[in-house]
Amino acid sequence: MPVSVRYIVSNVDAAIPFYTDLLGFKVDMHPAPGFAALSLGDLRLLLNHPGAGGAGQLSPEPGGWNRFQIEVEDIEAVVAKLRQAGAGFRSEIIQGNGGKQVLVEDPSGNAVELFQPN
Repeated sequence: MPVSVRYIVSNVDAAIPFYTDLLGFKVDMHPAPGFAALSLGDLRLLLNHPGAGGAGQLSPEPGGWNRFQIEVEDIEAVVAKLRQAGAGFRSEIIQGNGGKQVLVEDPSGNAVELFQPN
């Protein structure tokens, strides 16, 4: 059974290049300005604008602390690429017991955790 994560975004068209160009997702479906389905490996990411479709009618807002994690090989290189593109971060790279991590924000303020295992 496929697993999907739904993020509410302020502007679907602005969010798509963040996820595709900077994080390697591909667009599976973009039938209307208020919705897109992207994928990265087994992860399906559904992007909704507030008010668009059934999920967007629940008065949701973008942001919050829920997030999904993407494992990367070279976190410093990925962070440098994201910074150069103007992405915002909630932290610097943090070293933990299992590896390094950082929280980057999509254009609507939704968190994505980047993780490089030891």
